[in-house]
Amino acid sequence: MAGKTPHQNTTFALPEKEGTEGGDHRGHGYLATPGSGSGPGVIVIQEWWGLTDHMRDVCDRLAAEGFTALAPDLFGGWVAHDGEEAGEMMQNLPAEEGARQLAGAVDYLLSLDSVTSKTVGAVGFCMGGGFVLALAADQGAKVSAAVPFYGVGQAVPQAYAGVKAAVQGHYAEQDSMFPPQDARAQEQQIREESGAEVEYFFYDAPHAFHNDENPQGNYRPADAELAWSRTVRFLKDKVE
Repeated sequence: MAGKTPHQNTTFALPEKEGTEGGDHRGHGYLATPGSGSGPGVIVIQEWWGLTDHMRDVCDRLAAEGFTALAPDLFGGWVAHDGEEAGEMMQNLPAEEGARQLAGAVDYLLSLDSVTSKTVGAVGFCMGGGFVLALAADQGAKVSAAVPFYGVGQAVPQAYAGVKAAVQGHYAEQDSMFPPQDARAQEQQIREESGAEVEYFFYDAPHAFHNDENPQGNYRPADAELAWSRTVRFLKDKVE
């Protein structure tokens, strides 16, 4: 049964919803700051499980590499414990609401004294990988590097003309949720429609191979380590 995460440690303002008054105008998330006290900003976007220990660990790993990393909690504190719950929670998050929370997270991150960059990078996994591409398309020049890992879900864009970020994708050859031929077509579509720098890497692995806590047993250590090393180098090169 789904439970609440203890990982929220920061709150930020959200944009107004179009055509509405009142409502929830605060977002929540997990913020990790490097030991130096400051560094380039990176948004981390969760899988369909929620803001889990693994997502917190991704932020902490980025902080250890010198980044200020923020993972917005798109499920409002709830964490799924099996694939059925996770699928329901993902389906119950409208793409527009996720985009609103991420827009607020970007502005908040860029406002912090602990963020030294004028742009942010974004890395996301599974559902979060789809939202990474949507964030890059929606936020334009605010996002300088976008890293989707096997991105799926409601937020995967239909068009990419708004993307200004360099894009580095990590996709799985054994992925039934987003087959590799679809990922290769997406890579070409982003390149053609945005003119951005785009490179996708493919791994002989299943969906969610990066998640070392994956309840479905898909973790592949060697592929995860390679994809992560490429990600860190890319973010260091592109986020300024």
